[in-house]
Amino acid sequence: MSFTIQAPLDGSLIGLRSVPDPVFADQLVGPGIAIVPAHADGPSDVCAPVSGTVKTLHPHAFIIELEAGPLVLVHIGIDTVSLQGRGFEALSEVGAQVEAGAPLIRWDPRVAKDAGRALVVPIVVLSSQAQCRFVKGVGAETRQGEAILTVKP
Repeated sequence: MSFTIQAPLDGSLIGLRSVPDPVFADQLVGPGIAIVPAHADGPSDVCAPVSGTVKTLHPHAFIIELEAGPLVLVHIGIDTVSLQGRGFEALSEVGAQVEAGAPLIRWDPRVAKDAGRALVVPIVVLSSQAQCRFVKGVGAETRQGEAILTVKP
């Protein structure tokens, strides 16, 4: 059974190979896509790309488990774990049932930018067997809530 992944925020789509982190670029954790945020001048909400259960919630990343499917990771910025939560505010909690589009983290990208971190948000299906098909091509602009990938687990 396939499912759709929605954009967790507004921005430009890039391929994972363009993400400046080898774990994502080499798809070591799974296939997916990334977004360069459209707005870096103030806080914005990063939303659930799928409906499911929040399995992990860190200041800089979250994982959602689909009812009958793999896990989906959203990582907010590159090397942002080193910010130790600065610039992030959790809007949900582990174990919460969420619908696609629900705000999970409020992020101020200015903090990451000022610290020299890349403002790239990978969205990854944590399954090496998953097959992803782009709904919108690399380079396209997307808005939060728009379909960006269809996934066949």
